[in-house]
Amino acid sequence: MNFNKLLGRISFRVISVFFILFQFVPMSVIAAPHHGNYEVIDRVTIGGAGGWDFLSFDQVRQRLYISRSDRVQVWSPQSRKVIGEIAGTAGVHGIALAQDLGLGFTSNGRANTVTVFSLDDLHVVDTISISGENPDAILYEPKLKRVYTFNGHSHNSTVIDAVSLKVLTNIDLDGKPEVAVRDDAGHVFVNIEDTAEIVVIDQVNNKVQSRWSLAPCTEPTGLAIDKTHGRLFSVCSNNMMTIVDAQTGRLIAAMPIGSKPDGAEYDSDQGMAFSSNGDGTLTLVHENDPV
Repeated sequence: MNFNKLLGRISFRVISVFFILFQFVPMSVIAAPHHGNYEVIDRVTIGGAGGWDFLSFDQVRQRLYISRSDRVQVWSPQSRKVIGEIAGTAGVHGIALAQDLGLGFTSNGRANTVTVFSLDDLHVVDTISISGENPDAILYEPKLKRVYTFNGHSHNSTVIDAVSLKVLTNIDLDGKPEVAVRDDAGHVFVNIEDTAEIVVIDQVNNKVQSRWSLAPCTEPTGLAIDKTHGRLFSVCSNNMMTIVDAQTGRLIAAMPIGSKPDGAEYDSDQGMAFSSNGDGTLTLVHENDPV
């Protein structure tokens, strides 16, 4: 593969570092002024039964939400202790935070429900039943005030009005959805694992607008977005991060990463995309010239 040809007018630098995922430190704390200065600075044992899935950090209240199979643990980076718990979330995968509404939403995969809770005191406000099966990733969009669940078994997305807490519709995705992001311009992007595509959802009409192939990527999972420059970063099971133009779907670059990736994030301050890899590494991809 000719990587120089794929790069076009964007160049990237790839750095791999060892990372232990038994702890979490907010990115704003560990990010150094230069992208080469990342290091593990703390290690915390959370404890308790149950597996792990998505993490969500509330920067306003300085709380970390950790999905733990049948509950969500709430952890404080200041006290280094679990300070609360949201129970009754069978098969919980993700936690979406609606700061403007003061609400959180969990996707409960075994129950086919969404738990709504208060961000201030963590009490459960409502439990919403959905027809989608095995809600996995979950996303809140503040302009239209909608919550999207991405349902692994039914291959669709359930759209919920975050104000009325009512289900609006289901959007057929024709494939198994993984992680989704938004561009704040009326679009939601979601990785489709079994077809190796990104599906673009038109939020106004609640319809699929486009389908973009991620080849040479296979089985994309984690997804991140650079909203300023319109770039999407998908991490794939064949040890690859693909970078795609968020307006056209054009493949810009394909970069090597660690194995068994599952999560991706983008730090706009550092111009850095991250891939969380199941082999115990974190791959950092730096945008040198994102135009």
